[in-house]
Amino acid sequence: MAESKRDYYEVLGVSKDADDDALKKAYRKLAKKYHPDANPGDKEAEAKFKEASEAYSVLSDPQKRQQYDQFGHAAFEQGGGGAGGFGGFGGFDFGGQDMGDIFGDIFGDIFGGGRSARGRSGPQRGANVRTAVRITFEEAVFGCEKEIEINFKETCTSCNGSGAKAGTSPQTCTKCNGKGKIMYTQQSFFGQVQNVQTCPECGGTGKVIKEKCPDCYGTGYKTVRKKFKVSIPAGIDNGQCVRMAGGGEPGTNGGERGDLLVEAVVSQHPIFKRQDTSIYSTVPISFARAALGGTIRIKTVDGEVEYEVRPGTQTDTKVRLKGKGVPSLRNRSMRGDHYVTLVVQVPERMNQAQKEALRRFDEAMNGTAPEEAKPKKKGLKDFLRNEDKADERAGMKACLLDRSAD
Repeated sequence: MAESKRDYYEVLGVSKDADDDALKKAYRKLAKKYHPDANPGDKEAEAKFKEASEAYSVLSDPQKRQQYDQFGHAAFEQGGGGAGGFGGFGGFDFGGQDMGDIFGDIFGDIFGGGRSARGRSGPQRGANVRTAVRITFEEAVFGCEKEIEINFKETCTSCNGSGAKAGTSPQTCTKCNGKGKIMYTQQSFFGQVQNVQTCPECGGTGKVIKEKCPDCYGTGYKTVRKKFKVSIPAGIDNGQCVRMAGGGEPGTNGGERGDLLVEAVVSQHPIFKRQDTSIYSTVPISFARAALGGTIRIKTVDGEVEYEVRPGTQTDTKVRLKGKGVPSLRNRSMRGDHYVTLVVQVPERMNQAQKEALRRFDEAMNGTAPEEAKPKKKGLKDFLRNEDKADERAGMKACLLDRSAD
């Protein structure tokens, strides 16, 4: 019934002023999604596919679209050209349009042909080649030049890349007549659909080699060991790659070479750790230096720098050395920072003098005096001894007075 049908523009998800390209694009998307061959046994998908096909068969025909815009679904009821009156693919009349580009895409995705297969008959870029080079932590920070050696496919000098034996040349493929692709007919939900695929005989080149070059075995290339100089940029991190254009596999059908991707493998540093453009390290300081303060020397990737430790510095104090980190890959004039953690060291071994000095320091900090400095309690002997000393001092004083009187 007309009342139960959705608006054709709504079905395709387009506006009422959509042009032919927009209609075709919308229908192609829905047809791929709901095609019965891609959704076997799914009745709902089949119904949506039929609905989209019916909508497109009307809106893609200028005359039928004009009738639909004026009268709606009623224009095709009672044999007026509606769903019951449509012919062609699956009962839908597409007005004699060439649907190869739409159905070729659909069945190409489902069955392995279509546009993707046609694309393979043209020039194809070669695959990229990956390798790795090990560098030190400092080389990653400041950049460097490295030399690597890889297996590289060079054009065969015997056949100049044709793959054919000297004195011969590739012949035109008789299966595709040099086109590199063949047409084939496929039975589908819509009936018979013509599709395109790469010629299996020539691989899409349009040429076949009867007598292969004995040096390259018909490939047109020979594998050799080749050295490359790689410029490692300052600031590169572990796992990042340097791309060298044209260092990869050769292309096919006249396509360009792929690239050589050189991955940087950065060795660990015994002192420094890295996170993005920041460097982290730990520096031990003595207890006395932490308490009294003073100058220490800190190792950085630029060499040693002096730092003034404040008196009373605690362990795990963080120090920031601005501009001593890793350069930015995007802007080499910008560098990160170096963050240093100061750790107060406790001596594990001390001689007797050091222990006594530390003990006196601890007693002084706690407000207590050493045993030998504490006043002793006076007993009876001490009292009598002091009394005798007092008598002696008094006798000596009297004797001196008598002498002065004489």
